[in-house]
Amino acid sequence: MDSLSFVGFFFVIFFTFLCSSQGYKFYVGGKEGWVLNPSESYNHWAERNRFQVNDTIVFKYNKGSDSVLVVHDKDDYFKCNKTKPIHHLKDGHSKLKFTRPGAFYFISGQGDHCEKGQKVLVVVMSPNHHKRQKSPTPTPSSSPVTTPAQPPKEAPSAVASISPAPAPSAAVVDVSSSVLVWVFSLIMAVVFL
Repeated sequence: MDSLSFVGFFFVIFFTFLCSSQGYKFYVGGKEGWVLNPSESYNHWAERNRFQVNDTIVFKYNKGSDSVLVVHDKDDYFKCNKTKPIHHLKDGHSKLKFTRPGAFYFISGQGDHCEKGQKVLVVVMSPNHHKRQKSPTPTPSSSPVTTPAQPPKEAPSAVASISPAPAPSAAVVDVSSSVLVWVFSLIMAVVFL
């Protein structure tokens, strides 16, 4: 029975670690998605949210009528430079998983949309930064684009000094898989302990 207790304890620890390492999904623009004239500016939306390593940002837009470019630095961002982006996301439901802290620059790849303000700067906090308060339930991500390993360029000073914000309101709360993992962990604990 001691070996069964050990196996059960191991599964509980393993699944607890698995659940705690998952990130959150943030939908840019909330219900409106990635549009030319959102009701709330994208940068205001980004400042209200707290992004961390392993979080995923999702852009929803009409495929073929818009796209998202991940650009290299603040110069490309402010000048709406569409040449040689890091990533060109164009499937209408684009995801990018943050694998490192720092600044990330997103602009619209459609016509003059960027020049008209369809762009967002996201600052991802260091893993050592204090934990979120009242965070939404973690969700697994399904094969999003991962961020490059190169160190980030310096963010604009106004964004680099973001103060603590309220809990993310545009983060999706998808409890299905994480609840299943927790329920399975509890069952394993009851059966084997």
